[in-house]
Amino acid sequence: MILTVDVGNTRIKAAVFEGDTHLESFVFDKIELEKKIKKILEKFETIDYLVVSLVGDVEKQSFVAFENQVKVHFVSHQDTFPFINNYGTPKTLGIDRMVLAAGATLLYPNQNRLVIDAGTCITYDFIDEKNVYQGGAIAPGFRLRYESLHQFTAKLPLLTLQSPETYIGKSTSESIHSGVVNGLVYEIDGFIDEYKAACKNIIIILTGGDAVFLAKRLKNTIFANSNFLLESLNQTFQYKIKND
Repeated sequence: MILTVDVGNTRIKAAVFEGDTHLESFVFDKIELEKKIKKILEKFETIDYLVVSLVGDVEKQSFVAFENQVKVHFVSHQDTFPFINNYGTPKTLGIDRMVLAAGATLLYPNQNRLVIDAGTCITYDFIDEKNVYQGGAIAPGFRLRYESLHQFTAKLPLLTLQSPETYIGKSTSESIHSGVVNGLVYEIDGFIDEYKAACKNIIIILTGGDAVFLAKRLKNTIFANSNFLLESLNQTFQYKIKND
């Protein structure tokens, strides 16, 4: 049994797997980390491995504390991955992006894959049908766009995510929501259109905290799975065990 943990920029997500079966998911704040992990290990006493994707600012020691109960593995660039990394600066490629690429490679063989992770940042990762990771893009997500409008202007208010009724804002708040939400939707659809024009036999995978919100607004057909990174962590670790 495997407990996968994704430490992101904003929150921590975790999931328990028995083989390929997803048993339960958890979402919590960073300050709750040790308490929550302890409760999960108490609930699922047969967990053998704690597999961590560490992007956010959480110390490894918080996980090492559980080494007397389970085997702890931090996914790193030294792990075995099921794709060839053709990134120009491979050591700077985020572990979360590598895990997503690995999951897409393993779960959707013999296809071109574009993984879009909609969280604090929006990341785009392309793995071709020959299992070569080619690169992608990084852009600010919803929260960063709202915050930048507030922080770098004198009078614009700080708003939180809200769906605009129309693309024509009739007030400052409506205009901000239209610009942020519609702008990001147009951006994602535009990226997808570019990839679809360049590649046949391509699957689009949308994941991340804002995946559900975005999935209903995109014109392109996508596969939306907010737990894709956790599932990919499980798949990547199983691949490592079999191929090391």
